[in-house]
Amino acid sequence: MFSVSDSIGSVWRPTTSALVAAIALIFHCVAGPQVASGEAPQTLVAGRIWTGQSELPWAEAIVIEGERILFVGDREAAAKRLRPDATVIDAEQGIVVPGLIDAHIHLIDGGLHLTSVQLRDADTRSKFVDRIGAFAKAQRQEGAWITGGDWDHTVWGGELPDRAWIDEVTPKTPVWISRLDGHMALANSAAMRAAGVGDDVTDVAGGEIVRDANGRPTGLFKDNAMSLIERAVPPISLGDRLTAAVAAMEYLNAQGVTAVHHMGTWQDVEVFRLAHKLGALKVRIYACTPLGQWQRLAEEVSRAGRGDEWLQIGGLKGFVDGSLGSHTAAFLTPFDDAPKDRGLLVNSTEDLESWTEGADQAGLQVAVHAIGDRAIRLKLDVFERVAKRHGERDRRFRIEHAQHIDPADIPRFGDLGVIASMQPYHAIDDGRWAERVIGARRSETTYAFRSLIDAGARLAFGSDWFVAPATPLAGIDAAVNRRTLDGKYPDGWVPAQKISVEEALRAYTSGAAFAAFREHDLGTLEAGKLADLVVLDRDIARGDAIADAIVNVTMVGGRIVYQRRKGETNGSAHRP
Repeated sequence: MFSVSDSIGSVWRPTTSALVAAIALIFHCVAGPQVASGEAPQTLVAGRIWTGQSELPWAEAIVIEGERILFVGDREAAAKRLRPDATVIDAEQGIVVPGLIDAHIHLIDGGLHLTSVQLRDADTRSKFVDRIGAFAKAQRQEGAWITGGDWDHTVWGGELPDRAWIDEVTPKTPVWISRLDGHMALANSAAMRAAGVGDDVTDVAGGEIVRDANGRPTGLFKDNAMSLIERAVPPISLGDRLTAAVAAMEYLNAQGVTAVHHMGTWQDVEVFRLAHKLGALKVRIYACTPLGQWQRLAEEVSRAGRGDEWLQIGGLKGFVDGSLGSHTAAFLTPFDDAPKDRGLLVNSTEDLESWTEGADQAGLQVAVHAIGDRAIRLKLDVFERVAKRHGERDRRFRIEHAQHIDPADIPRFGDLGVIASMQPYHAIDDGRWAERVIGARRSETTYAFRSLIDAGARLAFGSDWFVAPATPLAGIDAAVNRRTLDGKYPDGWVPAQKISVEEALRAYTSGAAFAAFREHDLGTLEAGKLADLVVLDRDIARGDAIADAIVNVTMVGGRIVYQRRKGETNGSAHRP
């Protein structure tokens, strides 16, 4: 277990820790006068501490004063800096690490999905239908739209759902539920009627309307075609979005997350600004807005700046392609299971280059979703051309996901200084079926963590929540062990791409901080930086089971935002 005390001499959770006892004894020998009123509160964090620093990777104690770290080092030196009212956090048999940063998340959608119909583990057609029907029946407001879902057709054998499956259980309730990757969604007939979409609907550039053998739309819409239904979905109120954001932050704190890179809209930024004004932010947010609206961001930064320690703007998110699971990721050669299909581009090369050009000239950061090897190469080419035209500067271009890389393009990440913003959990999810889609050869450089690090690339890890669970410990386990969710690869899927625990931790801490220009304040535990840290119940760096690790304490800015209650077996009652 772990312990937290109100002061050196007043422990309200008993502990037998020799470390805290030693620090308390040393303190009482060197203690000075009582704290003057108005001084910032102090906290001592004691135990085995992985700082993330190259010069001092391990420490015994951290002294925090106010929002920042005052000292990192050995316990005797720490004790000399403490006051009698200092709170003590003892990691005991666990480990202390820097606050975990989720470098790619959809925070508000994640919060909304916590209360939507849960379809991720619906592993049969009947479960899929029954859950939707039960959710529709339980709704208080008749006819209210059902959204969210996060279904995965691979878990029931691969057959894509059809609106005919659910029309009988939702005759008057519009249903618009997304596949877990967010690049394909199913509309029932009620939703199609509400959107004015009939059987004669025409195709959309950069998207696909799935049809049956008779040409009838099945209700599945991919990527840009999803806009045909989304335009009819009732808007979510500001109050509901704020509530979802707060719920999401509480959930994230329970997972050890102290900061996020949010991929969203200007509407999301307004929600975060309101939460900040109300004092409700519990994670630090780097809010990225749409790449095609780079002029608006440039004007906003010029008018009001980039923000403060809690909420910042300055990043832009764009798209090249779709996803592997929806067969919309763009590949150089066709899919193995669809020989006439190479995926699709959701934006033209010309638009992507024009937007990147303008954003880079304005000094903004560009982060672009690219999953297939064709999409990744296209965007690397764009980044290279823009950087050559504009000359040297600290631009930190990012490719989001970077899942299926052609071997020839791996060295380019390091050479061009492009950050690979990746989500390890996807590897153990997609690894169940990816080889059926792209074959064994292309799988060798899928989620190529080891190859990218060896090529000198910087990695930043995240979750892509709501698409995958926002659980960094599961992500670390995925990067280190690569055991797929179906248990079929006990030694790891593509084991040559495994990385060490410390490498995975860096990608969730200093790597993610660097990816948002926050390395001066976040990412490592060292004097002067913001006091964001996590106490785990076991030492994952020594090989203790990562998958079973539990968050005991999460601290943001010197304040405990999550503390595990006695008897809890995981960090949240809402683990997706």
